[in-house]
Amino acid sequence: MKRLILAIDQGTTSTRAIAFEVSPQGGFSALAVSQIELAQHFPQSGWVEHDAAEIWNATLQTCREVVREAGGIDRFAAIGITNQRETSVLWDAATGEPLHRAIVWQDRRTADVTARLTAEGHEPMVQNATGLILDPYFSATKFAWLLDAVPGARDRAARGEVRLGTIDSWLTWKLTGGRSHVTDATNASRTALMDLKTRVWRDDLCALFDVPRQALPEIRGCSDHLGDCDPALFGAALPVHGAAGDQQAALVGHGAMRPGDAKITYGTGAFLVANVGAEPVISTRRLLGTLGYQIGEDAAWALEGSIFSAGSAIQWLRDGVGMISDSRQSEALARTLPDNGGVYLVPGFTGLGAPWWQPDARGTVTGLTRDSGPAHFVRAALEALAYQTRDLLEALTADGAPPLAVLRVDGGVTANDFAMQFVADICEVTVERPAFQEMTALGAARLAALGVGLIDDLATAPSETPAVWTPRMTAPERDTLLRGWRGAVKAAIIAAQ
Repeated sequence: MKRLILAIDQGTTSTRAIAFEVSPQGGFSALAVSQIELAQHFPQSGWVEHDAAEIWNATLQTCREVVREAGGIDRFAAIGITNQRETSVLWDAATGEPLHRAIVWQDRRTADVTARLTAEGHEPMVQNATGLILDPYFSATKFAWLLDAVPGARDRAARGEVRLGTIDSWLTWKLTGGRSHVTDATNASRTALMDLKTRVWRDDLCALFDVPRQALPEIRGCSDHLGDCDPALFGAALPVHGAAGDQQAALVGHGAMRPGDAKITYGTGAFLVANVGAEPVISTRRLLGTLGYQIGEDAAWALEGSIFSAGSAIQWLRDGVGMISDSRQSEALARTLPDNGGVYLVPGFTGLGAPWWQPDARGTVTGLTRDSGPAHFVRAALEALAYQTRDLLEALTADGAPPLAVLRVDGGVTANDFAMQFVADICEVTVERPAFQEMTALGAARLAALGVGLIDDLATAPSETPAVWTPRMTAPERDTLLRGWRGAVKAAIIAAQ
């Protein structure tokens, strides 16, 4: 029996493929990995773009390398896909060529549109229907912008000549040679066009955002058969049998399948996702209602808090201002200081996400003195991860979720012991990191394995021994630090007004 799954993990900063072997007992082990970094394009302040053709070429290259290294396509049972969410692509239905660079989830170019819709009073309806607020983060206004920016695209959309989709749709289209224009329900839930309860596109939302429904993909479940890949790509028509947005895939990868389970992924941004069970919850604290996963007709919903800049703040210190030459230096440099010296970095490089939702905010540093140096900037960037996480957990509790006993974490930043201990201290919660870190890819692999019958359910969590950090900071020290953080956030918001 074929027991390998080819997991495609298309992220904000790289594209990777991983071959997972599924044991008869349902365990997953990574046999081969290939990764290619993704170029970032910044045409204007607040604009972020990716080349969709580059994404496809990198996907093809990494998959071929992994298939070869793992022993050939005949060992594989299926393909699973996980992807950076909200990033939006417009392409030609006949040629399969992108008609514009993809607009990345971080992009803020449609802030004026969402501000207008908010001023017109549409946000309560949008939130009640989709669980989302009005913000340029989500795909709907990106889709509309692409149709308006590309000459003739709207007329062509009406004739069925162009396609719109998120990265999962784009990759599935390319993998299947244009035979499948589909998306999974978790990615669809991030567009602001899908009814969260019924999981179908809504005509009134398509009209509000001026997005033609006929250009959108068909919505499928997360372990459904999405199509068969073109046999010319890898030597066989391997089924594409599972997909989920990266944060939902990480939830599945962690095995956080019970109401009250939660995880946070620290990548370019940081994303807290809490499983709230079989009914959607509309947040009163500006968290996002979203779909956790859909298996067949069964679904679990989630609340999510999105931090726009997490690891990207460390990248800025490395690439933007040259305070470190390698991200791994950040921990050692932060530890050279006895405390933060009163310096706070609010990483609003592309606005502030939950619970603030200030798209016009920009990065702000407060508390600088003549004694401040590179170590203070680095430490402030690492500490900001914890402060922003605390903000999200407080909003989650205010929405009625029980306090977390354990916060599951994954992502590149979790290798930083200083940062994870500070998260535990500031958030007053035990932080647990699994031994295997590629939770998004693992989630995609588990969904695909479920779809082709290699496993029976998603309930089993990873069994490897985790790394654990427990709180050890005193309450007065924590309160002082949080007051400083809240003052810094207030300063960043005021400066943007």
